[in-house]
Amino acid sequence: MESKKVVPGLIQDAIDSMSEYSESEGVDENRNENTPREKTEQVSEKYIKWFSELNNDDIDIAGIKGASLSEMYNAKFPIPPGFVITTKGYEYFITENNLKEKIDEILKKVNIEDTDDLLRKSQEIRNLIENAKIPEDLKNEIIESYHILGNENVREQGVSEDALNILKHAQEPTFVSVRSSASVKSRGSFAGQQESFLNIKGDKKLTEIVKRCFSSLYSARAIFYKIKNDLDEIPIAVIIQKMIDAEKAGIAFSADPVNKEGVIIEAVYGLGEGISSGKIHPDRYTSQNLEIESVKIADKRVAVVRNSSGDSEIVRLNPERSRSQVLTNGQILEVSDLVKKIENFYKESCSMEFSIESGKIYIIQTRAIKPSKKHGQKIEGGDVIIKGSGASPGAGTGIVRIIKSKEDLSKIKKGDIVVSGITSPDIILTTEKASAIITDEGGITSHAAVVCRELGIPLIVGTKEATSMLKDGMTVSVDGSTGKIYQGEISETKNIEIKEALKTQRVKLKIAVDLPEFAKTASRCRVDDAGLVRIEPIIASSKKHPLCYKKENKIEDYRELLKENLNKIAENFDSLCIRTSDIRTDEYNLLEGSPEREFNPLLGIHGIRFSLQHPEILEAELSAIKDVAERNPEKKIGVVFPQIISVDEVKKAKEFFNKFRTENMEFGILVETPSAVLIIEDICNESDFIFLGIRDLTQYTLAVDQGNKELQDIYHENHPAIFSQIKRVIGACRRTKTQSNVCAFTIKKDIIDFLFRKGINSLTVSPDEAYEVSVILKNMEDEREQPVKHEEHLEKKPVENYEKPRESSESKKLSEDSFEKPGLPQPPSPDRKVYESNEKEKQDIDKNERENQYNEKKEYVKKEKQDYESNKEEEKAHEKVDNMIRELDEELQKEDYEENLGVYKPDSYEEEKTYKYFNDD
Repeated sequence: MESKKVVPGLIQDAIDSMSEYSESEGVDENRNENTPREKTEQVSEKYIKWFSELNNDDIDIAGIKGASLSEMYNAKFPIPPGFVITTKGYEYFITENNLKEKIDEILKKVNIEDTDDLLRKSQEIRNLIENAKIPEDLKNEIIESYHILGNENVREQGVSEDALNILKHAQEPTFVSVRSSASVKSRGSFAGQQESFLNIKGDKKLTEIVKRCFSSLYSARAIFYKIKNDLDEIPIAVIIQKMIDAEKAGIAFSADPVNKEGVIIEAVYGLGEGISSGKIHPDRYTSQNLEIESVKIADKRVAVVRNSSGDSEIVRLNPERSRSQVLTNGQILEVSDLVKKIENFYKESCSMEFSIESGKIYIIQTRAIKPSKKHGQKIEGGDVIIKGSGASPGAGTGIVRIIKSKEDLSKIKKGDIVVSGITSPDIILTTEKASAIITDEGGITSHAAVVCRELGIPLIVGTKEATSMLKDGMTVSVDGSTGKIYQGEISETKNIEIKEALKTQRVKLKIAVDLPEFAKTASRCRVDDAGLVRIEPIIASSKKHPLCYKKENKIEDYRELLKENLNKIAENFDSLCIRTSDIRTDEYNLLEGSPEREFNPLLGIHGIRFSLQHPEILEAELSAIKDVAERNPEKKIGVVFPQIISVDEVKKAKEFFNKFRTENMEFGILVETPSAVLIIEDICNESDFIFLGIRDLTQYTLAVDQGNKELQDIYHENHPAIFSQIKRVIGACRRTKTQSNVCAFTIKKDIIDFLFRKGINSLTVSPDEAYEVSVILKNMEDEREQPVKHEEHLEKKPVENYEKPRESSESKKLSEDSFEKPGLPQPPSPDRKVYESNEKEKQDIDKNERENQYNEKKEYVKKEKQDYESNKEEEKAHEKVDNMIRELDEELQKEDYEENLGVYKPDSYEEEKTYKYFNDD
C-alpha cells in the first residue's frame, strides 16, 4: 500500500485555520472540484501535460503510451492519475546540454552485429545523458507537478492553495512510477526497448530517474531495435503516475497473439515487473465471449514486491502460495471484459498491462498488437526432447548457445539457437543472428515475446529446463507454433494450415495480396484469383517514394522494382487486379523523397490526380503491369485506377492504359467517391469492370474520418446512404454488362448478404478470412437456390405385410359376376385401395413441398420488390420484379402440367390476397 503518514493535529489545525482564511479572503470553495490540470494554473506547464489535457492525437508530444493512457483516462477507464514530461521537455534537456551532436557522432560508429561494441557505445551515450543537468525551469515544473499529484487526496477535503503549501511538507512523499513513452509512429510496439522505474519517491530521486529514463532511449536493445527497423531519431516522453502497490499483476491480450483466438491473460503475484521482464513463469487463463475456457496454474516460486524502503525485491513464495491460482474466476472475467472494451474503444486488437490493489483493477498501459512477420512454417515429425509454450510462430534449426549473462551474447553466431533462463528484453540483441530463441521462464505476453513476433523470430518460453537439458554445441530444431524442440536437424517442415475456401457459384471469391512473400501462403486457401493488388507495400519495401526515382532520373529502376515483384505475385494466381499507386502525403512519409504533408491529405493530391500530374510514374507502373500480362498471356490482368471523380479523368486514364494494353488486360475504375457513384452509368460505358471501395466511400459520404476514435460510433459501412449508393452502382453494372467487384475489409454478414442480393460479381477478402466468407456465401446460395424436388425423388411407401386372401371358387365366381353386372358399384380390391392410398399420400406430400417452395420464392420476390421500391431512381425495378414473378408463375404452371396436379390455388382469403399482390400490377 502507498504510505501517506500525516501528523493528525498539524493537518487539522492547518485545515481549520486555512479554511477560515479562505472564507475571509473570499476564496472559491469549489476549486477542489477542478482537474489536476486546472489546479496548477500558477505553474507555467511549458514542458508538463496532465492526462486530462491530452488525447490520442498527441503522440508527437506525449508518445504512443502517454497519448493512449490519456485517451483512456479521459474515457473513464481505471487509469491511475498522472502527468507527462513531453518530448519538448526531452529535446530542451538535450539542447541545453549540447548533447545531440555528441550522440549522433557515437551512433554513426556503432556496429549492431558486434554485441560488445553495441554495449560500449550504448553506455557511452547513457553516461553523457545521466551526467548532464536538468535545466532549472524544467526541474521546477517536474517537482511542482509531483507535489500536486501527491496531494490530490488532500485537495478533495476543500483545502486552499495556501493551506496546501503548508500541508505538503507534513506528508510523506508519494510513490510514483516513471515510464518512457516513445513517439515512434510505426505500428511496431517498441515494447520493452526503454526502461521503466517503479516505487520512486522524493524530489531528488525523481529527477535522477527522469534522466535515466531519458538515457534508456539509447539502451543497447533500443539502439539495436531502432537501427534494425530503420527508424529515424525518436523523441521520448516520460510518464509519471501514482504507483499502484500491486498485490497481483498481469498482461491481457484481446486476441491470442499466436493463434488469434479468444482472450489470453497471464498473471503473477506482486508487481508486473515479474511478468514483463520474463523473470517469473505466470499463470495462464483463456476466455471466449466472457466464459472461462482454460486455467493453467504455474509454479511461480517467487514474486517481485515493494519493500518498506520502496525498493523492488524478489521474495520466495511458500509452496502452497506458489502453486495457487493468482486471479479469481471473477477477476479473470473482469480483466477479459476490460481488454475487450479497450479493443472496441480503439477498433483493433490490443494488449493491456494491469495491476490489482485491494481488489480493484487498474490499467497500467495498453498497446496495439502487431501481427507476427513469420507464420508460414512448422516442423513435422522428429523426436521431441523438450516442450514449452509457443510464443512466436515459425521454425528454426541451429546450434544451441546457452546465454547466462550479457557477456555470453558475443559468442552467438549467425543461425544459432539462443537458450536463456528468462525472456529478458536484452535477449532482443540476439535477434540479428538467432534463428530461434528458447527460455526456461516467461510467458507469451512478455516484452521479448512481443518483439520476437514483430521481427519474425520463433520463440518458445516456459520450458523450465531448457538451460539444463540442452547443451552448448548440440543441434536442435524449434517449432515456435507448437512450443516443441526436436533433437537434431529436421528438414521436413510444413506450412501452417490455412482452411481452403469453399467453391461458390453466384459470387466469385478473390483474395487480397500485396507482397510476393505472402502470395504463396495466401494461395493455399485455394482461391484462384488475386483481387485488389496494391503496389504501395512494394514501393515501401524499396524505402523510396516514386518522386525520388523521378528526381534521380531512375524511373527505369522504379519500373523494374514493380515488374519483378508483380510477376512473383502473378505466379500464384489465375488472374490479378492491380491498382495504380495511391499514396497520400500522410502515408509512407518516411520514404526517401516523400513530399511535404498537405493540410488535408485525404482530399489532396493522390490517386489519379497524382498520376496525371506525374505521367512518367504512371507510365512506369503501366509498363510493369504490361510485362506481367505479356509473360502470362493465359491470365487475365486487370488495371484499376483510384480516386476518380469525373468522366474526363476516366478518359485520360484510359488513354494512358491503351498505350500499354494487351489482349489479356482489362480497364477498371475504383469507385470510392459519391461523385463517381452519381456518374456511374458513364463510367461503366468506358470500363471493363468496376471495383467498389466501400471503406473510402463511407468516409467521403458521411464526412467522417475513419481514423478519428471519437467518431467511430457514427462510422458505419451499413448506413442507408452507403447501401443506396452500392445498389445504384451494382444496378448500373448489371444494366451495362460491366463486372462489379467489392473488397470486403470487414466480415459483416449483413453487408455480404446485401451485396449478394444486389448481384455483385466478386468479393475480395484477406486469405485468413476466405474460408469464413466462403461459408457465408455458400449458405446464401443454398438458401436462395434450392432445387425443386421432382417425382423421382419422392419416396414411395412400400406395402407392408400384405397377403392376397385365398378365394374359393364360389367367392371367385360371385366376384366375377358382380364386376360383370352393369349398374353395380365395383368393389375395389385390397391392392387397388393400397395403391390409391399411396398415390394420394404422394400427391399430398408433393403438394406440400410445392407450397413450401412457392412460399419461399414468394418471400424472396417480396424482399427483392421491397428493396427496389425503396429506391425510386431505378426505373426498371418494377419491371424486373414483374418478370421474376411471371417466370415463377410459368415455372409453376409448367411443373403442374407435367405432374398433372393442377395449378396451386390459395387455401385461404389471406393467402389469396398475398398471391394477387405478387401477380397484379
